[in-house]
Amino acid sequence: MGQQKILLIAFLTIILSAAVVVGMNVYAIGSLNSELDALIIDVNSVAASATSYWRMPVALGGGARSFEGVSDVSSFDSELSDMNSTFVLSSVMTNQFVLTATSANEGIIVVATITQQGVMGSPVITLP
Repeated sequence: MGQQKILLIAFLTIILSAAVVVGMNVYAIGSLNSELDALIIDVNSVAASATSYWRMPVALGGGARSFEGVSDVSSFDSELSDMNSTFVLSSVMTNQFVLTATSANEGIIVVATITQQGVMGSPVITLP
């Protein structure tokens, strides 16, 4: 009878340990997905602001159908960084630029080409 109790305790310990490991993995995946979703929302928000900027005349603080001269996202009334991400602009041309967004916690990187019509194609997502 004593061996059965020890075997039962060992078996329950193994099952409980496996459940804890699975729970931790599910939490980590959920955290990563949440961070990615927030980052994509931020990229789309910057793209929407950039589209408005491109269409707006210079007299109203816009680009008059050009992104040239834009050095960061603050030109679009967006912040350079927020609680989710940090933004960097590159390859700025008249009708498009490349936006690189890096997440604050998980190290996810999203690179998107922004045009006067918004995000062009699918952004490139790099997971840690």
